Amino acid sequence: MPRAPEREGRACQQFAGAHPDPHFSRMRALSYFGPNKVKVVRKPDPRIEHSNDAVLKVTRSAICGSDLHLLHGLVPDTRVGCTFGHEFTGTVEEIGSSVKNLRRGDRVVVPFNISCGTCFYCSRGLSANCENTNPNSDVASGVFGYSHTTGGYDGGQAEYVRVPFADVGPMKIPDDMEEEEVLFLSDILPTGYQAAEMGEIKGGETVVVFGCGPVGLFAMKSAWLLSAGRVVAVDHVDYRLDFARRYAGVETVNFKKVPDIVSYLKDQFEGRGPDVTIDAVGMEAEGSKLHRVLGMGFMQAGVPVAINWAIQTVRKGGNVSIIGVYGPPWNLVDIGTAMNKGITLRMNQCNVRRYMPHLLKHIREGRIDAKGIITHRFPLSAAPKAYKMFSDKKDGCVKCVLTPAA
Repeated sequence: MPRAPEREGRACQQFAGAHPDPHFSRMRALSYFGPNKVKVVRKPDPRIEHSNDAVLKVTRSAICGSDLHLLHGLVPDTRVGCTFGHEFTGTVEEIGSSVKNLRRGDRVVVPFNISCGTCFYCSRGLSANCENTNPNSDVASGVFGYSHTTGGYDGGQAEYVRVPFADVGPMKIPDDMEEEEVLFLSDILPTGYQAAEMGEIKGGETVVVFGCGPVGLFAMKSAWLLSAGRVVAVDHVDYRLDFARRYAGVETVNFKKVPDIVSYLKDQFEGRGPDVTIDAVGMEAEGSKLHRVLGMGFMQAGVPVAINWAIQTVRKGGNVSIIGVYGPPWNLVDIGTAMNKGITLRMNQCNVRRYMPHLLKHIREGRIDAKGIITHRFPLSAAPKAYKMFSDKKDGCVKCVLTPAA
């Protein structure tokens, strides 16, 4: 079922990742040209490479906070020419011969993890740790658009994308729902929910969430869904704090406006600290000039400020949930304090697929307005502008969505 070929056989070798065959269709896609440099170029259309593949026409694709780590050159083995994007929906255009669950024309939302569904980890619900989709690394599963460290798969900030193991990951979008209602089931909603779940919130617990980005917002909403007693959000950007108060109904604190954030937070919880802390920031945290210099200078794998604050803030015997993205191999983490306080540390990339049906129900029944965090929409051609706005935290930007067909 081939797509219409390009009208011109322009020499596409000049574009990153281009195919030399002038008869080969060429889609528009975001392409990485080095730190802080992305462009929309022509690249070869994806094709069925294995019998369990599908090719999607992308209908929506979001820019994730972790895409900024790629943009800023902080993720190992991010190669020139790769296409970012691990949050997307699409319409099935082609399927391989062994695909049974999808048909041409189906609308689907796709988890950011690429998982086989049958390996040691997948059979235990740990799709983020699949050992068959990224066999050359012990770090994670394959991930769409997230460097060769996670398999080198092109992502969905493009007109088309190849989806391996198409019977395993994609979930059909209900006929009565729009793409933007379910788009964030691909990553940030399940990620925020898993963050709250790893905190072992059972009812009445006090929770501090570091980071008011999209994952942090969904972690706050999820903490309430799991019956937290009190939720406090920490950030340093005022408009993000305002948004968190409105969207998630939480208390907030700007860490730059208090003398010492750890002491301040402990005092909010009878001097002990909260029961649960969640790091929803990751490797580019603000708050320490020393760690910032070491992290951005590649002398450690990112900036561990949020992890350390989470460890230092939580009460003795409490739970620390780490969902912010960090790169291997090491960071200057305050593990001694964690050990001596007897706290539990839980972390992982999100096992997206296992949460999708449950969270779809929450969306359908109105408990989560997932698309309510979208503040900006752009055509694919404006993706570099969207990246800059999101990275610079300008114009009240909380979440950007790209529309390849626009």
